[in-house]
Amino acid sequence: MNKWPKQVTIKEVGPRDGLQNEKTAISTEDKIAWINQLSKTGLTYIEITSFVHPKWIPQLSDALEVATRIERAPGVTYAALVPNQKGLEKALAAQVDEVAVFMSASETHNRKNINKSIEETFPVLEEVVRAAKQEGKTVRGYVSTVFGCPYEGNVSVEQVIRVSERLFDMGIDELSLGDTIGVATPKQVQELLEIVLKRFPKEKLAMHFHDTRGTALANILISLEMGITTFDSSLGGLGGCPYAPGASGNVATDDLVYMLHGMDIATGIDVGRLTEAALFIQEKIGRPLSSRYLQTIST
Repeated sequence: MNKWPKQVTIKEVGPRDGLQNEKTAISTEDKIAWINQLSKTGLTYIEITSFVHPKWIPQLSDALEVATRIERAPGVTYAALVPNQKGLEKALAAQVDEVAVFMSASETHNRKNINKSIEETFPVLEEVVRAAKQEGKTVRGYVSTVFGCPYEGNVSVEQVIRVSERLFDMGIDELSLGDTIGVATPKQVQELLEIVLKRFPKEKLAMHFHDTRGTALANILISLEMGITTFDSSLGGLGGCPYAPGASGNVATDDLVYMLHGMDIATGIDVGRLTEAALFIQEKIGRPLSSRYLQTIST
């Protein structure tokens, strides 16, 4: 019996989760050009920006301009991160296809990231989800620090379930479980998913791994075995979390595509075009990106 799925959905988060932590400022024109390239790779989902206050994430202060000026390809969902009602108003003005709300499973990271306790965050997000749904948008929920917190260490599965249940109760369409600081191991992923999959359907779950300790692809492999078929990734391995010290980049989209295609798992992604887009943003950032795939073609 073949335990691998035939197809996997990759959600590209580079333009948001990737660029938000970069020290090099990327021009609005280059962001737009990059997203336009990504739109031609076969990706069906691109998280293009974040409508948070520019004071918190200055790299994405041009969110409205980026979202309104990109060339939208048919069949591609263009999503943006939204922290509150004010951010939602801008996201709706920019006509994003999907709204993503976010919070942490650990109290300290939530306070550092959102400036609120977990309990204080729930009503804010509930208002956003309800309003987005009324406008006919799909809504994605992110839970950060699912496997560990830079401030508190281990995070209990019960806490992850509690936060996840509240988000689903609000009406989110999909939940992305994030290993924000890249501490998870396959055993930990398996143990968490065994419990989570008893509560929520696998079709509504995505995994979001960072490769800080080199375990992201191994964690994706165990997630695949357990029936998860949606994964977030960032081209070239761009990114990190401004409020999680030591968090390095997301799992690289190009590394993930290489692995999946080698396992005869379809992604719909054109490797040649994906590589061109990776080389483009690598040049704009002005340093070698961390993906292994890029390193093999750059040498």
